[in-house]
Amino acid sequence: MSMNSGLKAQTARIGSSKTAMRGTKLQSAVRPKAVASKKQSVLGIILGGGAGTRLYPLTKKRAKPAVPLGGNYRLIDIPVSNCINSNVNKIYCLTQFNSASLNRHMSQAYNSTVGGSNANSGFVEVLAAQQSPENPEWFQGTADAVRQYLWLFSESDTKDYLILSGDHLYRMDYELFVAKHRECDADITVGAVPMDEERAAAFGLMKIDDTGRIIDFAEKPEGDALKAMAVDTTILGLDAERAAEMPFIASMGIYVFKSSVMISLLSETFPTANDFGSEVIPGAKDMGLHVQAYLFDGYWEDIGTIKAFYDANLNLCTDKPNFSFYDRKATIYTQSRFLPPSKMLNCQISNSVIGDGCSIEGSTIEGSMIGLRSLIADGCTIQDAMLMGADYYEEYDECEALPDCLPIGIAQGCTLKNCIIDKNARIGENCKIVNVDGITEGNFEDQGYIIKDGIIVVCKDATIPAGTVI
Repeated sequence: MSMNSGLKAQTARIGSSKTAMRGTKLQSAVRPKAVASKKQSVLGIILGGGAGTRLYPLTKKRAKPAVPLGGNYRLIDIPVSNCINSNVNKIYCLTQFNSASLNRHMSQAYNSTVGGSNANSGFVEVLAAQQSPENPEWFQGTADAVRQYLWLFSESDTKDYLILSGDHLYRMDYELFVAKHRECDADITVGAVPMDEERAAAFGLMKIDDTGRIIDFAEKPEGDALKAMAVDTTILGLDAERAAEMPFIASMGIYVFKSSVMISLLSETFPTANDFGSEVIPGAKDMGLHVQAYLFDGYWEDIGTIKAFYDANLNLCTDKPNFSFYDRKATIYTQSRFLPPSKMLNCQISNSVIGDGCSIEGSTIEGSMIGLRSLIADGCTIQDAMLMGADYYEEYDECEALPDCLPIGIAQGCTLKNCIIDKNARIGENCKIVNVDGITEGNFEDQGYIIKDGIIVVCKDATIPAGTVI
């Protein structure tokens, strides 16, 4: 499988003995036995989601898949990298809100080709919602978003459509997912994760027969309705001990459809249905189509809320994180930014991740995620915080040389705790962003921040004056 040289293998050694450069193309050693027919027979469709209100204000100026993750990455890099590593090299991402930064990232990170030869070249493209005489409305849901671009997807002449979400954190081999779908000759296959009873009530659950075929759905059931959804998960491959602990299966919100079935369902059977999970797939099951479950027994996290996003990022800083970017066999790719190494002068840093191009002086950092181009001045204390960094370095005459201009970054003497600082924020000297009043929910957007689940989120491009205490 080959990729454009714009791809950056952040966790693998590009240029090693297993990597060969030919002109402007990069031949990756991740999967040396890529099969052309498999690449041509699956189309990846990543759903960017709605307005991202649960992640607001991180989605105030960007689409949800463009939200920064893990110091150097963005959420969209996860499903795109999973596709590339699974030999799915024709990928669309559908979005309709604040798509400019997503478009820019995708074009700079992946350009237009992720495939091999000209005969089998791939692509990664963003498709924004648009109005037309046939479709005068914006996307109304997951199914409607796909329906509006069926005319384009059908041109790919692929056997199956792989439907993915843009706000999940996991590493998965989609080749196995598609192989199971074809082995069962299913019309639709739904990705599922095992669940214990405590967490199951928060998800859409599925019930299966002894072949793994889905026979019932229930959305966030409780009480007796929840107990009725328990299944024998050994059918899907769990061992007896794990099956006893995890007697429920929840939908991951990812699917494989036969392309002909997708076109028929969205165009003819359910021409007005807006959602896959609550309308199209249960309806397909009820009309007798073969809807199969595929168990994914690995780490998977829906990071569509501020708390889930914050927890998932800080977990990456631990000695045994749930998800690792350091897997050379399944690289997570992102944009090549050509930034210098980070520089830390007289600092105390523990259990933290420092992104590229940072400059940190005389500060204490513990259990924190520090994003690329972060500038942290002397005497700061940062604990259990996520700093997203900056989109650019300011020139001296852009701010520092001007009176009353507060430079991008964290000024000296600041204390940050249990917070998220979005990109390009300007934090003045001796600020304390620690939630001193213990507020759980609060909208202070006019002052540059919002509090959700007790986590302070400083908005992108916000300015917090010197001496501010939050």
